[in-house]
Amino acid sequence: MSSFPDYYALLNVPKTATAEEIRQAYKRESLRTHPDRLANATENQRKAATEKFQAVADAYYVLSDPVRRKEYDALYSSKSAGDRSSDPKASSNFFAHFASMFGGAGAAPAQGPRPNAENVFADVFDELLRPEVERHVPWWSYLGAVCGGGMGFVVANLPGLVMGAYAGNRIGAIRDAKGKSVAAVFSELRGSQKAEILRALAAKVLGATM
Repeated sequence: MSSFPDYYALLNVPKTATAEEIRQAYKRESLRTHPDRLANATENQRKAATEKFQAVADAYYVLSDPVRRKEYDALYSSKSAGDRSSDPKASSNFFAHFASMFGGAGAAPAQGPRPNAENVFADVFDELLRPEVERHVPWWSYLGAVCGGGMGFVVANLPGLVMGAYAGNRIGAIRDAKGKSVAAVFSELRGSQKAEILRALAAKVLGATM
């Protein structure tokens, strides 16, 4: 390989970072680099952002696992500062040689392919955004309240309407919370909606760490 990816630099953490510090750093950097934040980007800008986003996911994939991190650190220590790079292309080259570099040739099936950046992101995105989605998009809670209120009014007039609306709202809230993951909901949004949500979330997360 022409250069070795510096995953600590990509996540902006020291080599001594703890597992939790690496996870928090991934949250920050993945939000900062997610291509869906660039709703009006050119094709080249979006391509560059996608490459950086993938490299950040690669870094988290390697450093979040104790075994992969130990083997990566052994390679990292053998490289001079001039050989290490935070260029996303270095990560792409690294994963092209991944099976042979970690645990020998027989390790390929166990190590698996390069991680899917969106799947890696979905895990922390679900954690980051769930309160916002449940607060702003409670469609089933609204529908349950309307249907329950209507049925309650038929049965017991105004008191029935109140009780029915409350019961319907609670049943709908269960559907909102359990019916589909936040990541799945996000993936179905339009590009402009994704960009707006990610920009708002990034402002909150990144702003809190400055």
